Amino acid sequence: MCFEAGKRHETSAGLLPGEMNTMIDRLTSINQRYDELADLLGSPEVVSNAELLQKYGRERASLEPLAVADQRLRSIEEAILQTKEMIGPDEDAELVELAQAELEDLEAKREATLSDLRSLLVPKDPNDEKDTIVEIRAGTGGQEAALFAADLYRMYARYAERQGWKAEVIDAHDTGLGGFKEIVFEIHGRGAYSRLKYESGVHRVQSVPSTEASGRLHTSAATVAVLPEVEEVELEIDPDDLRIDIYRSSGAGGQHVNKVNSAVRITHLPTGIVVTCQDERSQLKNRVRAMTHLRAKLFAIEQEKKTSEIEKERRSQVKSGDRSEKIRTYNFPRDRLTDHRIGLTTHGLPRILDGELDNVVEALSLADQQRREAENALALSAS
Repeated sequence: MCFEAGKRHETSAGLLPGEMNTMIDRLTSINQRYDELADLLGSPEVVSNAELLQKYGRERASLEPLAVADQRLRSIEEAILQTKEMIGPDEDAELVELAQAELEDLEAKREATLSDLRSLLVPKDPNDEKDTIVEIRAGTGGQEAALFAADLYRMYARYAERQGWKAEVIDAHDTGLGGFKEIVFEIHGRGAYSRLKYESGVHRVQSVPSTEASGRLHTSAATVAVLPEVEEVELEIDPDDLRIDIYRSSGAGGQHVNKVNSAVRITHLPTGIVVTCQDERSQLKNRVRAMTHLRAKLFAIEQEKKTSEIEKERRSQVKSGDRSEKIRTYNFPRDRLTDHRIGLTTHGLPRILDGELDNVVEALSLADQQRREAENALALSAS
């Protein structure tokens, strides 16, 4: 479906030497697979198999933006060739002027399409479309840190609501004064992980507590971990590696909460990871949600090992999982939020803490996209 490499025009669009030919090879392969999937989706064997139909349908849908953009590029290139044939010494001057103006417009469209294609060719995070589990824990700062943890929970819950997602608490340990020592919750919604994954790390707050008579600035912190939910088929856990304890729930949950042993604690013996869930009245539901949490934590450990092996995140402008790194400061006296990874400073903390996180999330996503595009361009030019 693609043009031969030799028939493509020389390009700029920020492409490095050698990148264009490699891009063409990749697009040729993608188009071949796109056509192959169309044939597979029409075959009786796949049509009669719901699992395969869904699998191939998802794969083809993921390739469609690239196939469409490449088709648009080839149409533009063909138009460029035809327009250039109209520019010559023997042609009418007025016609040549019109053709040159048309050529400039086509070249601009070509540059924009090449830029789109380069972005689309950047490998996607396979976890981006997944639901997510968020863990928030109060850090240094005592009661103020616990109150800040509660502020962060409400911020993410409101953000989820604004996105049309659903937030459900898995486990929580409150202080009785409106704060949380720890809270773990799920967010269900398409692309939830892709939007929230940059929130992992240490969040620091600077404020003047109402109990501080001298008006001294108080600094406290909370840690946030954002984990993609993992299906059972993606990560197998040996039942013999688990110790499961059932106990009586405590805290909020209605009049029956302390009358039934429904809370579940699961310990993964090889790693020592402990997860609990007591939010549901049903022991079975609590066990299912606790296992979901455990799979996410074990999966995150495996991902961190892979990341460490290839050392990609050491070069990353936007770190994704290091909870020891201070990523952001919320300064209340100056009504200022600063994200230290990308040098972002913005104002309006009440609005942000009410879930208006889009500007922050988009800035982090853009910085990460630009980094990955640069890495991909180097890989293309080197191949």
